[in-house]
Amino acid sequence: MRPNPVKRALKAGQPSIGTWLSLGSITATRFMARSGFSWLTVDIEHSLVDWETATHMFASTAEAGCVALARVPANRHDHIKRVLDNGAMGVVVPMVNSKQEAEDAVAACLYPPQGNRSVGGSVHALNFDTTAADYYAHVNEELLIVLQCEHITSVENADAIFSVPGIDAIFVGPNDLAASMRAKDGKPPSGEATSQAMKHILETCKKHKVAAGVHCGSAEEARARIEDGWQFLAIGSELKMMLDGTARIIKGVGLDQQKSEMAKY
Repeated sequence: MRPNPVKRALKAGQPSIGTWLSLGSITATRFMARSGFSWLTVDIEHSLVDWETATHMFASTAEAGCVALARVPANRHDHIKRVLDNGAMGVVVPMVNSKQEAEDAVAACLYPPQGNRSVGGSVHALNFDTTAADYYAHVNEELLIVLQCEHITSVENADAIFSVPGIDAIFVGPNDLAASMRAKDGKPPSGEATSQAMKHILETCKKHKVAAGVHCGSAEEARARIEDGWQFLAIGSELKMMLDGTARIIKGVGLDQQKSEMAKY
């Protein structure tokens, strides 16, 4: 059975860097899987990606030697089961705010006796380059289980949540976390409040020997996070990379200035 190198790297205390796939493009996925990232997460929560397309994206990623992950739409047994049965090598579960929710997510990922995932599916073993029988026997040891801490309630319950056995990484969604910390008048949290929340997450991850992860806006931010002890780092998305590259070209040839001048008339 093909091992999961990302799971092994995180357990060894090493950083692992990947990105988000949000365009629903199988062709783009094939290129991204060969770009050098350790893993790619197919975002099924906030994108137009359907289940069939996601299955092909998992396959395109795995066949290139990259680890295929899926962010499910919600912390539901059927969502988790479906991405795993269709070839995801790990799951990112959004908005986990209590110990019970964490336990439910982990149980949905694993076959009995460790969990309650039901036996079925036809293509899951292909991405692990093995037989169905071998998959059923050993996949519990290879699946990457990532729970998202993206609400202040999750930060407040971090000690209980992060203690749940079976979690490989905790992944912070900075935008949702900041939104949950707004004042009643809509005022965003202070930089100090955000910094303290992130510090608490990182320290609690270290306490429970769980890899701390966060979505970064740039390579520079990712390097700084790694120096602080964060391990599971996402940098942007294929969409952001496309738009950033386009913006550099437009600025480089002066079209941004031309557009600005035309807007005056």
